[in-house]
Amino acid sequence: MNLTTIDWVIMLLYFVFVLGIGFALKRFMRTSKDFFQAGRSLPAWICGLAFISANLGAQEVIGMGASGAKYGIATSHFYWIGAIPAMIFVGVFMMPFYYGSKARSVPEFLRLRFDEKTRAYNACSFAVMTVFSSGISMYAMARLIQTLHVFDSAFVYFHLPLGWIFHFSILLSALIVLGYIFLGGLTSAIYNEVLQFFLIVAGFAPLVWVGLRNVGGWNGLKASLPVAYTHSWRGMTNPHHNPLGVEWFGLSFGLAFVLSFGYWCTDFLVIQTAMASDSEESARRVPLIAAIPKMFFPFLVILPGLIAIATPALTAHAMARTAMHGSAAAGAANDPAKYGKGLIPAKVDPVSGKIMTDERGQPLLDYDLAIPNMLLYYFPTGILGLGLTALLASFMSGMAGNVTAFNTVWTYDLYQSYIHKNASDAHYLRMGRWATVGGILLSMATAYAAMGFNNIMDTLQLVFSFVNAPLFATFLLGMFWKRTTGHGAFTGLVSGTLAAIVHHGLTLPTDAHPGMHGGWIAVVHLYPSEMAQNFWTAIWAFSVNFIVTVVISLMTKPREESELVGLVYSLTPKPVEHHMAWYARPKVIAVGLIAMLVALNLIFK
Repeated sequence: MNLTTIDWVIMLLYFVFVLGIGFALKRFMRTSKDFFQAGRSLPAWICGLAFISANLGAQEVIGMGASGAKYGIATSHFYWIGAIPAMIFVGVFMMPFYYGSKARSVPEFLRLRFDEKTRAYNACSFAVMTVFSSGISMYAMARLIQTLHVFDSAFVYFHLPLGWIFHFSILLSALIVLGYIFLGGLTSAIYNEVLQFFLIVAGFAPLVWVGLRNVGGWNGLKASLPVAYTHSWRGMTNPHHNPLGVEWFGLSFGLAFVLSFGYWCTDFLVIQTAMASDSEESARRVPLIAAIPKMFFPFLVILPGLIAIATPALTAHAMARTAMHGSAAAGAANDPAKYGKGLIPAKVDPVSGKIMTDERGQPLLDYDLAIPNMLLYYFPTGILGLGLTALLASFMSGMAGNVTAFNTVWTYDLYQSYIHKNASDAHYLRMGRWATVGGILLSMATAYAAMGFNNIMDTLQLVFSFVNAPLFATFLLGMFWKRTTGHGAFTGLVSGTLAAIVHHGLTLPTDAHPGMHGGWIAVVHLYPSEMAQNFWTAIWAFSVNFIVTVVISLMTKPREESELVGLVYSLTPKPVEHHMAWYARPKVIAVGLIAMLVALNLIFK
């Protein structure tokens, strides 16, 4: 695949622009508040677009496209029941707690509500999660660059191994993200996330339109795919009757409640963006504003995955455009019916060039290449450059959002609290910048762990089930039950995480090898899919945490009610809305969003 001059110009202009934002904002980064919190001075609409874009990284763009190809339209559950209700809840109920407490991070809020040890545990677990999430984005970007063969001629000229393209791509993406975060901090990340939002829309809307036309519209797509792939609720009574491999209870409790609320209500990556708003009213509106475009993003990121599967089997010529070099990949190019499905090729190890297989020796499909192959298959010169730029923007936005969250939590909740207290503000500002370097280096290491999965969304949900799922039980009890104690919260968090570890070690998805996919203790249960395993891991983590927290809290002494004002719902003054126009009130916006949500679920049931 040879990119033309105009494709290169479009991508290079994007890189220049994002680094330019960092240089332009550097002179405004005078204090640690400017660097870590954007001075709490940004308007609601900017933060709203950044709020959705912070989640719109490689995990969503590539991961949701991959999940659409792997699981069908049921992937829409990650939006219509797995995001929007939680976004409404965080805007209406939880944002007043976060913003009003003046906490600089979610772990700091846990210290205010519970105690120091709960904060330290969450800070450490969250730092690990952000590093893994950033590494996943880095891996996805490296795979895209490798798939395009962008640097093939240079590597052939210097007689370097093919795997070096993968290593070089990881280094390149790390340096670019490091540049604009090191210079402009959270503000730079937010403005780049807004830019990325518009790039995604501009790059993917034409892709969906052209792809749907090619397969005969929505009716043609439905005719070329199994029924379960085009109905989101059909077959949910039995995990073996739908591609997602989960029944209605696992979906509703594991995804719609635990994982969804655990992510949107407690993940500092997105909460940090809303807290950069210029007022509490703006902060409450941020998740609600973001929910409007979020509701329609399945049409931009899931439909391409379905179209990739529905597109007639890739010809040898088209497969050769995107396949890796090497004897195994050459075989895939010559026999796409055996090694691929539609525009989904066999998964090739990015370092060795060998086709990867499952437990039965069958080639794994590389669902992560659904979106990149759609771009290569359908887009002409120029438009291809725009589409690839949109992908690159999503990768770097995902990395940037996680790295800015990491440097804030490291500096405020670990370094300032336990390593170097009472230092000057300038010292913490310098530490935040160097924490950015450390976060990037750790992300580079974790990027290689994502190689073992054929869908990065499976990887991400596994990480969330270990960190966010038990944390949500702690937040739920802490905010709505004033009897919850710090000892109960800490013990519950540890127990919930251990429950997730044990469940993962005792279960395994069908056709997976024991190891990072599970079953590394013993295989006592097989799940139909990796996503089903993730949902139930989250359920176990949440349930164990909830029960242990309640029991320990009843056995230990609670804090005085006077100390919990502003931290527990029943003891906190409710936000005043009567001075706001009726259509601007968060509860009115929430009702409208729920009505739209119900309609979409009925249409695609």
